Parts: sequence; structure tokens; C-alpha cells
Amino acid sequence: MSKILLPNTKLFINNEWVESISGKKFKTFNPVNEELICEVSEGDKADVDIAVKAARNALENGEWGKMTSEDRGRIILKFANLIEKHKDNLAILETLDNGKPLTASKGYDITQSEKTLRYFGGWADKIQGKTIPISNEYTSMTRHEPIGVVALIVAWNYPCMLLCWKLGPALAAGCTIVAKPSEFTPLTALYLCDLIKEAGFPPGVFNLVNGFGSTVGNALSHHMDIDKISFTGSTITGRLIMEGAAKSNLKPVTLELGGKSPNIFFNDCDVNHIAKCAKDYVFSNSMQSCCAPTRFFVQENIYEAFLQIFTEKIKQLKVGDPYDNDTHLGPLVSKQQHDRVLGYIEKGKSEGATCHLGGGNYHHADGKGYFVQPTIFTNVTDNMTICKEEIFGPVVVILPFKTVDEVIKRANDSTYGLAAGIWTKDISLALNVSNKLKSGSVWINEYYSIMPSIPFGGYKQSGIGRDLSEYAIQSYLSIKAVTISHKTLYAQQN
Repeated sequence: MSKILLPNTKLFINNEWVESISGKKFKTFNPVNEELICEVSEGDKADVDIAVKAARNALENGEWGKMTSEDRGRIILKFANLIEKHKDNLAILETLDNGKPLTASKGYDITQSEKTLRYFGGWADKIQGKTIPISNEYTSMTRHEPIGVVALIVAWNYPCMLLCWKLGPALAAGCTIVAKPSEFTPLTALYLCDLIKEAGFPPGVFNLVNGFGSTVGNALSHHMDIDKISFTGSTITGRLIMEGAAKSNLKPVTLELGGKSPNIFFNDCDVNHIAKCAKDYVFSNSMQSCCAPTRFFVQENIYEAFLQIFTEKIKQLKVGDPYDNDTHLGPLVSKQQHDRVLGYIEKGKSEGATCHLGGGNYHHADGKGYFVQPTIFTNVTDNMTICKEEIFGPVVVILPFKTVDEVIKRANDSTYGLAAGIWTKDISLALNVSNKLKSGSVWINEYYSIMPSIPFGGYKQSGIGRDLSEYAIQSYLSIKAVTISHKTLYAQQN
């Protein structure tokens, strides 16, 4: 492993590193060994106010607001190049702070961060209004203008990638930003600040305030001079952000929230193939993913064979040191999350489900770390807690079903609607089922096909709006209609 280079841990405002006004700090810990990594400056409402003023000034009086869209795109692309150049350092920091395997941090998270910024950098000079034909007496057109100062609040499960998901469209649209990373995983966001400055973003375009949801997050959602807020995290917190937006200036919100995603396997599947595919993706990031396929619906003719083969393959997964290239599952992000997941496992057992595999702590070599065994539950009913609530840990339930109509109804029987998977050789069946699933993303004979050009977001309590793709850009724009009358001109000529 390369030497770990920690970033500056202050607040980043107006392209400068500054201490928080209170001088307070909070600690971030390594989930592998529970040791202190470093202390980070802790902001609060007063720091948010300063950051918002810097962002507003950059938008209305600074170089950014006067810059051409082509030049904005060029800076975004330079930022992407710098992420690629610093990929190793960013990946090591992501694993240090979050605990996910280094192979995933480097091969997926940081790579996707870079790709997302390249995609939106290319969009910057292609955001255009329209000319609307009315009559010979009028000309009407629309202008697509940056919505203004936006707040970005991101979760701890994909810290760098989720921030870039939001940075890309906001910057392409010409907005200025105040960001808050999770207090559990601030390090990669802090590292990006120096890259943002090096890329050439003018002062005030990007500002970062570390801190807690109850202080910094609350201040951002209630702030009267923030024009939009985009949040990724829990549904509970999403409600609080909506409430703050409503009680302040009615700022629009984009919310990417929780999930309890169904993964449906039909009888015509090759059981060995789908069991291998499921093994390869199901416990990705220790299932600390909003769209994790936590409910497996397996049609009854292949249920027993699938369960047997899938179980044997899951037993082969290696849990442990995330810097080992052979590791599949690292620790959970924190003691709080570790204890929460174990609580759900005990709840499943107490409600009568069968813990088919795993079901407890994974004891790492030194006895430390927030590790949980990959866990499979069977004999689960749809009304059990582990089948209805988001666990956000390495726990999957496997449920048999008989008919197509039955599985559609059961899959949709959730307060969430973020993602779903369908596995079958019958493409007509797959499309018919996908049309009836209440999910923002449906993957057929695949899972986790997430790309910058494809919109990502949910139905129901999985959120509002979309990240990624052209659809994300639209949420960072205000549409202005300009209509010109020719009648006065005609009258003067006559």
C-alpha cells in the first residue's frame, strides 16, 4: 500500500483553507481498526453563512458568472484530469475513511467520479434555450440560467463519487456551491478542494463546510440565500431537508434516498450463471448502498438449486483487510452502523426467519473493526422487518414465488422504489415486468449498471428528482421565457 497522504482538514471557503469560527473539531476513525485517523474542523451556522456569501458573490460579481460556457466546460474537464492523476491517493483515502476494498475504491468509485465530471464537462456548452413560434407579431424564446447558489449534502457510502455526481451538473449549469460531506467520511471531499483550486475554478465557486447534519445540514436546508439543495442519504433526513426548504424560501430539492430493491429470478434462468452473477455484485460495498438488491425473489422451480449454489459461492467471499486485493467485503463504516445492522439480524431471528448463513460479527485477526458476516435469511415473510426496512449492511433475504403477477405485486409492496433487477431469457417477459415495477432504475440480466449518461433516482420514498444524465442538469437551471412584441415597431413604421 502507498503512503497515506492526508488532506488539509480545515474548511474550504473562497478558495482558502480556514478554521471554523468556533475552533471546534471532530474526529474521524478508521473502521478497520477503530483507530483515530485525524481531527477535522467542525463548522456550524456561522461558517455556512460565510460560505454562502462567498458563493453568492462568485455567482453575481465574480469571474465565474461572466465566464463562457465553453470555458466552464474546459475547467470541469481539467478537474476530471486531476482526479485521474490523483486516483491512487483518492482511492487510499476513500478506503481509509470508509472501509471498502481498495480495488473498489480505485476501480469503481474514483473512476466513476472522473467519468462523471468528463460527461458533464462536455455538456457545459450545450445547455440551450428554445425559440417558440407564436405569430408574426411576437418572438418568444427561453433562457436556461443557473438556478443560483446550491447546497450539496452527500452520504458516507460513496463519498467522492456522490459528490461528483452533484458537482458535475451544478458546475455545468453555472451554479456556485456550498458542500457538506458526511462527518464519517470527509477525507476525499477535502482532498478534492485543492484539485478544484488547481483546476482553475475562481474563488467562491466551490466551498466546503465540514460538520454534522444537525448543525451544518440544518443551516443549509433552512438558509434563505440558497436557491436549491441536493441531498443523498436516508429518507428520515430527506424529510428534514424538505421541511427546512419549505419553512425557509421554498427552495427546490433533489433527494436520493433509501431503497429496498427487489431482484427477480425467473425459472428459465441458468442457475449456475445467475448464482455467480449474484455473488459478484450482491455484497458490493458490504451492501451499504441505497440500491442494493436486498430482496431476492426466486421462482419456485429453481429456488432450492439457486439457494444451494448461491450459498456455496457466498462462503467463498473473503472478509477482512480492505487493502488486500483478494478482499471482497471490508468493515461497515462505523460502530453505529455496525450495531444497527446486527440489530436487524437479531430482529430477523426473533421474528422467525431462518438465518441460513452468517448472522453475526466477523472476527478480524486482531478482534477490532466493524465487520459483519455476509448473511442470508430464508423462510422470510413479506411483512417481516428485515423484508421491509432498509438495513444498509450485508444482509439479503431470499423468497420463493410462483407467478408473474404475484412477484410484481410483492416487489412493489414497499415504501421505496429506487431500483430493481430482472433475470430471464424471455425479453418480452422482462420488458412487461419492468414496465410494471415502481422503480427508478430497472436492470435486466444485469445489476448496478450505473453510468453518467443514465438518470438515477427513485419512485415513492426513494426520492425526488434525478442525479446523472441530462435530467440532472435540468434541476440546476431556471427557465426564463422572453417574449418580444413586434406590434410597437409596426405601429411606428406605419
